[in-house]
Amino acid sequence: MRIACLGGGPAGLYFAISLKLRQPDADVVVFERNRADDTFGWGVVLSDETLDNLSRNDVVSAATIREHFAYWDDVALVHKGQKVVSTGHGFCGIGRKRLLMILQDRARDLGVDLRFSTEVGPATDYMDDYDVVVASDGLNSRTRSAFEGAFAPDIDLRACQFVWLGTRQKFDDAFTFIFEETDKGWLWAHAYQFDPDTATFIVECSQATFDAYGFGEMSQQESIAICQEVFKDHLGGHPLMTNANHIRGSAWIRFPRVLCKRWSHKNVVLLGDAAATAHFSIGSGTKLALESAIALAENLSTQPDVATAFRAYEDQRQLEVLRLQSAARNSVEWFEDVERYLDLDPVQLNYSLLTRSQRISHENLRARDPAWLAAAERWFQAQAGVQADGPARAPMFAPFTLRDMTLKNRVVVSPMAQYKAVDGCPTDWHLIHYGERAKGGAGLVYTEMTCVSAEGRITPGCPGLYDPAHEAAWTRIVDFVHTETTAKICCQIGHAGRKGSTRLGWEGMDQPLSADNWPLISASALPWSDANATPKEMTREDMDTVTAQFVSATQMAARAGFDMIELHAAHGYLISSFISPLSNVRTDEYGGPLENRMRYPLEVFAAMRAAWGDAQPLSVRISATDWTDRGLTLEDSVAVARMFAAAGADIVDVSAGQTSTDAQPVYGRMFQTPFSDRIRNETGIPTMAVGNIFEADHVNSILMAGRADLVCLARPHLSDPYWLLHAATALGDRQEDWPLPYRAGRDQAWRLADKEAEVARA
Repeated sequence: MRIACLGGGPAGLYFAISLKLRQPDADVVVFERNRADDTFGWGVVLSDETLDNLSRNDVVSAATIREHFAYWDDVALVHKGQKVVSTGHGFCGIGRKRLLMILQDRARDLGVDLRFSTEVGPATDYMDDYDVVVASDGLNSRTRSAFEGAFAPDIDLRACQFVWLGTRQKFDDAFTFIFEETDKGWLWAHAYQFDPDTATFIVECSQATFDAYGFGEMSQQESIAICQEVFKDHLGGHPLMTNANHIRGSAWIRFPRVLCKRWSHKNVVLLGDAAATAHFSIGSGTKLALESAIALAENLSTQPDVATAFRAYEDQRQLEVLRLQSAARNSVEWFEDVERYLDLDPVQLNYSLLTRSQRISHENLRARDPAWLAAAERWFQAQAGVQADGPARAPMFAPFTLRDMTLKNRVVVSPMAQYKAVDGCPTDWHLIHYGERAKGGAGLVYTEMTCVSAEGRITPGCPGLYDPAHEAAWTRIVDFVHTETTAKICCQIGHAGRKGSTRLGWEGMDQPLSADNWPLISASALPWSDANATPKEMTREDMDTVTAQFVSATQMAARAGFDMIELHAAHGYLISSFISPLSNVRTDEYGGPLENRMRYPLEVFAAMRAAWGDAQPLSVRISATDWTDRGLTLEDSVAVARMFAAAGADIVDVSAGQTSTDAQPVYGRMFQTPFSDRIRNETGIPTMAVGNIFEADHVNSILMAGRADLVCLARPHLSDPYWLLHAATALGDRQEDWPLPYRAGRDQAWRLADKEAEVARA
């Protein structure tokens, strides 16, 4: 087999090594336009896991690489004169030039033909003469561009500007992140040692800061001088250095995230940055390249033909690349938005930094550095007013206060439709349902959306607060919760609007009733779908009527004894239909720009606030995005949250979507939490996070990072009413209170959990 590798970086060299190990007789040529000892960049970072993979593939080169690695376990954050250090992270660094020299020597020993200082042409120049052409020609791959139609690259140019520098300063064996505020904005550095004398020092900033400094018009030395001045307190008198002198003008760039739909075309295959990139903030670009090189060599050596080998290579590596790119996206977005977090306490900022990619969770941090995490947990509890001398407790167990209501913990039973009401009246089903979940340990239990009129119901099985019988039934439920549990209970109040008059959930979600439908109203005369009835566009008289219904329901909720109420302004129901431009096409003062679309929702909210009074909390649930190109944006949702807060909302329950049949949500664990994060940290308004949150680890990570103040779990509480108590047991928390009749069960659960933990430690 004759193989041409276009590009002599880590990807091309390590593929050549890996292929020759499997096929010693193969003719492998590496073409590289630069000289053998040229390099651009400083150090590269690998994990212990990647080193193990390299050792299994080629013990010789892996051993030499290990000899030159700088190891560190610590991550340090330096911010506003404070340094926070956590350990147990297991990284290692090596100079890029050193790595290339090691790989070049190993490739020569195996008989690879290395041709440096050779102009590398497009892949078409090699396809006829070689069985396989490996395009490892980097970020700006000529091959990828030449066959753009075949590879279908998706290149996303990220928001921040960065410059890759080096320094002789030492960084105490820690991967160090330094944040400095200047009169032109924030700059931050990613710094790590990669040999005894040298460290990588990547300086990054927002586009606004970049423009304010005018870095784009400066020479490299001019911008380096500014960076040296900004970070002088951390450089120990050492200068910042560049090895990109071949670049004229500014060396600052924006990172391009590259992902190709296909990685092969005829006998050409992409490898390394030519196929996919991973942001430097998670240090996985070289990891991707080396591990993809192994996979490509293995498949070319074991599959029956080249085409089959290429397909197997893509199948194996594309999923792993997507996983890493997902983590990298989370990480890079954190840095792009980091100025939003820089007012956090350094403890919380450090936690947010460490968990930014979602690859490191709360319990994973406990395994890495239990002492640091315990101290962070005590800090979190102290912020909630708890000064404990005993074992540290996880954030989910911290109390939280809104006005006169104090919750015993941060876990919320999210609203979940039961479809078991009769003529709007809750039944014994609701008593048992809400009573069990209140006994289960959550700090706050929500009712399902409780409707303000018969015509405002979603289905015939939905409960309401528009009849004295409803008030009496809810009073019975609230009294049970208050008498027999320590939970608080919130009534979510809403009107279905154009999504009303539909079947019970298990009979067909959002499908109209087969008979006895009731008339619908909405912001505009637009049906929810082609199958649903067209609603009447609300008149001013209709608005006044519905507002009065919301006030009446609020007054009933107050008399029933609820601790908190919430206006449901999300998910495409009546109030939401005014907010979203997809459902509000009015031409009067209640349509058009966001300020107009918010008029009626704010009228309703203000009326509820007046009827509810000032002592108890009032929440609002919003859909932070419509998940469509034409709908509500995240910028809009921040403005919506500000408006509701100004009208007296104490906390914003941040959901998303369900406002349009054209929505294209991006699902995943905690997939809606970023919306809560943005609203909370951009506005300072307390928030609740929702959306595919199902583990205690999720809850604690969200809270500790400051992404929400309360965390709502729906389906986990459907399958386990005692989710909170069971989570506490699994975490080893022995301070959470159980109902007195259940304490024998508690004691057994604790004993069994302790035995399991002891076995796991053995």
